[in-house]
Amino acid sequence: MTDEFFNHATTPLRIGRVWLRVRDLDTVSDFYQRVLGLAVIDKTADTLSLGVGPVALLDLQGDPLASPRNLRDAGLFHTAFLLPTRADLARWLAHAKTLGVKLQGASDHIVSEAIYLADPEGNGIEIYADRPVAHWRDAKGQIRMATEQLNIPDLLRVGKGNWAGFPEGGTIGHVHLQVGDIDTADAFYRDILGFDIASRYPGASFFGSGGYHHHLAGNIWNSRRAGVRPRGAAGLDIIEIVARKPVTRAAIVDRAELASLHIDETDQTPVLHDPWGTRIALGT
Repeated sequence: MTDEFFNHATTPLRIGRVWLRVRDLDTVSDFYQRVLGLAVIDKTADTLSLGVGPVALLDLQGDPLASPRNLRDAGLFHTAFLLPTRADLARWLAHAKTLGVKLQGASDHIVSEAIYLADPEGNGIEIYADRPVAHWRDAKGQIRMATEQLNIPDLLRVGKGNWAGFPEGGTIGHVHLQVGDIDTADAFYRDILGFDIASRYPGASFFGSGGYHHHLAGNIWNSRRAGVRPRGAAGLDIIEIVARKPVTRAAIVDRAELASLHIDETDQTPVLHDPWGTRIALGT
């Protein structure tokens, strides 16, 4: 097997940034800076943009009057931060252990190695590193994903040096959602947005673009039959989907209009709403 890693710059669609509505902006922003090492890129009295270098990855909208998120609602399962290398993941894990961060799990997914936690308001987080692309597929060429025990001692052995903040080249690799129905999620994320179904798992679909194992996922494990999320609730607000070519974005808009879906426009960016109220901004 080769050590070729996936090139996200080549995919027709990818994740840009994520917006969260939070009740305590100071506490949540401190967590993402201290624990994940994201840097402040821009801020106002009630908003904060965090990222690496000039690239914003996470926007926090402070709203003390937002209702607490209900873990049974549709919305965010986790935002998955993709690190450039396995050594970066090892260094982050050592950093988290030093801080005494409470972790929720650690898994070997065949395509990647992943560590799970949550921010102070319960928004799920995955920190992960991909394996080389040659590891992803079975003999029939199908993407293989599983949830197996992560070999943490083996991982930590590659983490020479100290964590020095979220590394350049790190991105939001995927966003995993809680949805009310898998068929409905497929009809929106596959048929309207144009993602491929890269893999299926009991109660979940994994959507990828350009051969990636998944840029988005939707599951019903906690949210079966959930309806539209209440307006004003804390949690996920917007996912930016970046289209590499303008024609790709135009085709999404055309499909949405043909399906009579409502489209907003903010700063010349089309914004769709998924069936559960999450806003999808179509960036370039």
